[in-house]
Amino acid sequence: MTTKKRSTVMEAKPTSPSNSELRALFNGRVIAPDDPRYEQARTIFYGGIDRKPAAIIRVADAGDVSRLVSLAREVGFELAIRSGGHSNVGHSVTDGGIVLDLSGMKDLQINAHDRTAWAETGLTAGEYTAATGAHGLATGLGDTGSVGLGGITLGGGVGYLVRKYGLTIYSLLAAEVVTADGQLLYVDAESHPDLFWAIRGGGGNFGVATRFQFRLHEVDSVTGGMLILPATPEVIAGFIAEAEAAPEELSTIANVMTAPPMPFLPAEVHGKLVVMGMLIYAGNAEAGERVLAPFRKLATPLADMLKPMRYPEIYPPEEAEYHPMGASRTMFVDTIDRSVAETILEHLHASTGSLAVAQLRVLGGAMARIPVDATAFAHRKSRIMVNVAALYEKLEQKATHEAWVTDFAAALRQSDGGAYVNFLGNEGEAQLRAAYPGPTLNRLAEIKARYDPTNLFRLNHNIPPMNGR
Repeated sequence: MTTKKRSTVMEAKPTSPSNSELRALFNGRVIAPDDPRYEQARTIFYGGIDRKPAAIIRVADAGDVSRLVSLAREVGFELAIRSGGHSNVGHSVTDGGIVLDLSGMKDLQINAHDRTAWAETGLTAGEYTAATGAHGLATGLGDTGSVGLGGITLGGGVGYLVRKYGLTIYSLLAAEVVTADGQLLYVDAESHPDLFWAIRGGGGNFGVATRFQFRLHEVDSVTGGMLILPATPEVIAGFIAEAEAAPEELSTIANVMTAPPMPFLPAEVHGKLVVMGMLIYAGNAEAGERVLAPFRKLATPLADMLKPMRYPEIYPPEEAEYHPMGASRTMFVDTIDRSVAETILEHLHASTGSLAVAQLRVLGGAMARIPVDATAFAHRKSRIMVNVAALYEKLEQKATHEAWVTDFAAALRQSDGGAYVNFLGNEGEAQLRAAYPGPTLNRLAEIKARYDPTNLFRLNHNIPPMNGR
C-alpha cells in the first residue's frame, strides 16, 4: 500500500480562529480556556492525558458539525472528535486545536413498531439502552454505559449481546456523516456503499457521524450479572470452556483480576486474584438458569449476583470522577486451556500495578456468521478476545507497566494476529495492520483518499489516504 502519512496542508499547526469568531459562528456554544467549564470539558475518561485545546465546541446539530469541519479544512487547525471521551490514547482531545464535542446531540427517535431507532452520536450507551429498554428493545453496544455511541459503533462494538446479535455494526442500518468537504451524507447499503462499508469498523477516519439508524432487537429481561470465583487455572480454563459450549444467547466477560475492596467480598479476598465474570443470557429465564448453572459449579462463588433483570441494568451508575491511568494491550487468541491460564496467573502475580487484569471474551455465535469482508471489521472468525492491563497511580510509573503489558501480551500470543481497533493503544503501524488485516487496510486507504484526501480526520487510529490524493 502506497500512502502519504499526512498532506502538507495538515503538516503545519496554524493558529485557531479567535474565540470571538468562534462564538459568532456557534452561538455561544464555545468553551474557551477562561470558561469555568473548561477543565471539566477537556477531561476525558482516562487519566494521565493533559491536553489543552484552544476551544471546545459543543455542537448542537449536523449544521454546526458541517461548519466546524469546513472551518478546520480551510484554516488547518487540528480537530478532535469527542462522543463519549473514552479513547484510551486521548484521541478525544487535542493540544492547541479544537474539540468538536458531540455530547449535546442526544436526539433519539424510536420506532417500536418497526424496531428501528435514529440516534444522535452524543448519546451514551447507557442513555440509549435505557430509552430503548422502556420498549423492551435493545441494540448490542459495549460493556460500559458512559461510552459514546459514535466511537463504539465506528470501531465495531463488542458487548453483552455479541454472540446473540453480533457486533453493534450488525445492527447499523444507515448513518448520517459529515465528510471532510463539509457535506452531510446519508449512507447505507445503497447510498455511498463504500463509505458505509468503511465506517463499520474503520473508526473515525472518514468523517463525523452525527446520527445512526439502528435495528432494535426484542431484549426485555435477561438473566445474568456478576459472578466472582477464585482465580485458579482450572476455574479460568473451565469458565472459557463453558462459555464456548454455551448457546449463543449467552455472552460473557471473564476478568481475571486483583479483587478491589468491594463491600460484598470478604476482606481476606481484597487484593487477591479472582475471576470477576459478567454473564448475560438473552433468552427465557428458566433456560438462562440452566445455562448459568455450570459456571456456579466451577468453584464455590465468592459473590453470586446472577439473577433475572431488565437489560438496561447491565449499565450500573459510574463514578464521574474516576479517571484511571493504565497500560494495556489487546489481541485475539485461539484457545485458553489450563496452560494458558497458568501463564495468565503468573503474569498477573508479577504486576506491581494498583490493579492488574486479563479480560477474556469468548466470541462466535452471531458474530461469526457474516462474511469476513462484509465490513471493515475483519475478525469474525476470531474465537476469544483478550485485553491485558495494569492500572497505576503516577505518570512516572508508566514505563514499568508498559513493559509489563508488552511482555504479557507476547506470552499469550497465538496464531490469531488480529486486534480490535477500539482497544488499541499507540503501538504503531504493525498494530494498525493487525486491526485491518490483508486487503482491508488497502481498501480503507482507497476510501479515505476519496472522502478525506488531506487527512483532516487524523486524531484516531489513523489510516492515511492511499497515494496522498
